[in-house]
Amino acid sequence: MGTRFLRHFFEPTTLAVIGASEKPHSMGGLVIRNLQEGGFPGDIWAVNPKGYASVFEQRCVKSVAELPGVPDLAVVCTPVATAPKLIEQLGRFGVKAVMVLSGGAYLDDRSADGGSIRERMLKAARRSGIRVLGPECLGLVVPGRRLNATYASQPVKPGRVAYLGQSGMLGNAMIDWAAGRGIGFSHLVTLGDSVDVMLPDLIDYINQYSPSQAILLHLERIHDSQHFMTALRDASRNRLVLAIKSGRTAQSDLSNVSATPGIANRDDIVDAALARAGVVRVDNSDELFDALETLSRMKPLRGDRLAIVANGLGPALLAIDKLISAGGKLAQFSDETQQALLAGDFDVSLPGRNPVDLGGNATPERFVEALEVVAADPNVDAVLVVHAPTRLAPSKLTAQAIVANRKCFKRNLLTSWMGLEEALFARHECNLAGIPTYISPEKAVKAFMHMVDYQRVQALLQQTPPSLPFTTTQDIRARCHSLIEQAKTRGRDLLTHEETAQVLAAYGIASAPSRYVLTPEQGAAAVGDFQEHMALKVIHEHNCVPYRYRQHPHKLSAGLLQDLATPEQVADGVRRLGDKVREKFPDSHIYSYCLQPMQRGKHSLQLCAGITRDPIFGPVIVFGIGGYKVNVMADRHVALPPLNMTLAADLISRTHAAKLVGEHSRDPERDIDRLCQLLVKLSQMASDLPELRGLEINPLLLNRDDMVAVDFAMDLGEPARHAIMPYPEELREWVTLENGMHAEIRPIRGEDAPLISGFHSQLSEESIRFRYFHHKADLTKRDLSTLAQINYDRQMAFIAEHRVADGAVDAAKEMLGVVRVWNDPDNIRTEFSIIIRDDMHGQGIGSLLMNKMIRYCKGVGTLEMVGKIMVDNHPMRALMKNLGFTSRYNMEEQVIDATLRLNEPTSEWQRHRLENPGD
Repeated sequence: MGTRFLRHFFEPTTLAVIGASEKPHSMGGLVIRNLQEGGFPGDIWAVNPKGYASVFEQRCVKSVAELPGVPDLAVVCTPVATAPKLIEQLGRFGVKAVMVLSGGAYLDDRSADGGSIRERMLKAARRSGIRVLGPECLGLVVPGRRLNATYASQPVKPGRVAYLGQSGMLGNAMIDWAAGRGIGFSHLVTLGDSVDVMLPDLIDYINQYSPSQAILLHLERIHDSQHFMTALRDASRNRLVLAIKSGRTAQSDLSNVSATPGIANRDDIVDAALARAGVVRVDNSDELFDALETLSRMKPLRGDRLAIVANGLGPALLAIDKLISAGGKLAQFSDETQQALLAGDFDVSLPGRNPVDLGGNATPERFVEALEVVAADPNVDAVLVVHAPTRLAPSKLTAQAIVANRKCFKRNLLTSWMGLEEALFARHECNLAGIPTYISPEKAVKAFMHMVDYQRVQALLQQTPPSLPFTTTQDIRARCHSLIEQAKTRGRDLLTHEETAQVLAAYGIASAPSRYVLTPEQGAAAVGDFQEHMALKVIHEHNCVPYRYRQHPHKLSAGLLQDLATPEQVADGVRRLGDKVREKFPDSHIYSYCLQPMQRGKHSLQLCAGITRDPIFGPVIVFGIGGYKVNVMADRHVALPPLNMTLAADLISRTHAAKLVGEHSRDPERDIDRLCQLLVKLSQMASDLPELRGLEINPLLLNRDDMVAVDFAMDLGEPARHAIMPYPEELREWVTLENGMHAEIRPIRGEDAPLISGFHSQLSEESIRFRYFHHKADLTKRDLSTLAQINYDRQMAFIAEHRVADGAVDAAKEMLGVVRVWNDPDNIRTEFSIIIRDDMHGQGIGSLLMNKMIRYCKGVGTLEMVGKIMVDNHPMRALMKNLGFTSRYNMEEQVIDATLRLNEPTSEWQRHRLENPGD
């Protein structure tokens, strides 16, 4: 639904509370008291049919129709059964936003006429366009606007963190915990069981309009994965995002969706999705609070190297164990630091090494001196203080000394004051000073690792991947679509082994040499094609379905015969396997028998790779250890397509298979590169063939000579929707410029970073100034990542590309120009920019790119295209005039605002947004 009318939730000037009274347990009464205590500056009205004159000194009326005006926001605290009717009344009255705080276990009860309460609430909202947050939500808090429209028991301080959750009670706990730590929020919202406003809508709003530096998410269910991923990816490029997800097990999952074929735990897919979006995930509620402490008080890390200063070796070793098991690094001190530690006689256990053990008699002054030395080391990224109270080193005095000298420490500081009595005072001192503090060394290390994880996922977001090893052509896609259509025409929702092999071959994935026979006689005749022992497999309906496993995976080989050497053995094998299938699976049609040479020797590793489809996130790439005699679920890791070589390498690195390759391969780098290429091809297949439901290659043999798919299966389904929109191949086209040069106009992709860099280096200072409004000599790595890796469902960039040697497939390429647009989340308005290489001016490239972008934006329903042009950029102003843009001088910014209407608004709200861009 987007951000439509969400401003009325977060910036109301008038507010109505429906169901408010002065009774002790009135939810509406609590909301009014919180609004008053928070100092809400606007008008507050109460609605109660009992006819009170006022509620807590706020004017009260009997019904919505009697309100003295149209409130910006209505808060419903009456029983949830009344919510559909109230939403209808409020919508007719002109209210744009309503929160339903009440709830119940019977929201989906369909026994009443008109459907369930949830369905009737949504229907009522759709009729008038009113936005609904809830039911069962806590409400929302915007401390900066003195808005506390909740029934929470604590006030909320202003801060830099936005908390967006799906559980009201967890939101209450977050408020109480933050109050105890003195931590504030920019926004705090819980959706409850929301029927209309969804989490991605709120993420988009916060990302657009909030100054918050971090977003903390609590997830229970994900409805629209593409909107969710787009909103998250946009947000995490601008600020730190942390998330906790409940429903990690089948017993606690509330989504009520079917299992994902081939994936034992669907939570692995959520893990992959959050990491792909640049989000740091925490595992439990304790970590959520600790993560909030960390992100609120720590500066961004430069690396992942931790130093430990303690007054005892035992606690320090606990921290090290947690650090290493979590994948962190113990800092290695520089020679200068080691000499300083030895000269100062600091360490009583491991002189000059990390951790620094100051001993049980370490005074506060001694701690400060040691910290100054360690925090100055360039090999250290953060320092953890671990302290247990002693008579010579009381926790409170030590904490006060560290706080007093904190400006002397050049690195991030974390503290762990062990204990519950004396240590309490030390933690309080650190809290007041804004130094992250934790009850145990393990918690402190886990908090540090959250920041390290953030670095890792952000690095993946910002990496510029190497060139793709493989791109499909229209001919390849047509061949595969033809195979799929033929199967569907024959009434099949799967491809046979032979057809799947043809699809793999089309995408450059080698399979074992195979002969497909139908009779014992054909099998005997095919033996002459092989010089070694053979394997024979029967291909029938039941074993053409990927990821169909029994409780005992080793029994999967029951339809297979090995080490056949003569025509007679093959003919007999065909008869035996056919009889077995007809006995065990009488309803399963036999398609053929597959004869292959035995794949032994060459130090082969058995791996598994493929595509599966998740009910929420759509196509998913899988990879891990394969074979029939291992538990096929044990090492299967996942990633969301589309993949590039960098993302494929990240997926492989998380598996045991990667360790096997590193241990046994003669050339691990070559073999990992082979596997990355395979996964990129599978990713391309998932994008090109939307009806592909599942593909399993198992075993995939990797050896010193090559990589070969031995067995595989593919099935079909309805076209899938990707969580991350894949590369739009259909938007590529070839054009001829006015000078006769041939150029391709296509969407940009992440691998184009080198092209962009080369293009930028050929631009004049004037062209750069016209594009960026200031001189930009070089593009940083982050710039290149932002320009090359875009969300295609919210951004688009078309480049004009020319092959230096026309007609040569492998010829070097050069970029001639680029046009970009950035859509707002509601697709109302898109902002464009365009730049053409100086030596290509006058060749019509600007007109070609702009016209293509205008057609594209019209096609996706965008209402208006806008752009800013420098006053002295006369060629661009002329182009805009030719394209039909209207131009207006912007006195405030001293630029020309160019505007083109693409589509007409279909609702009053769209018309309002066009006329009032800030709303």
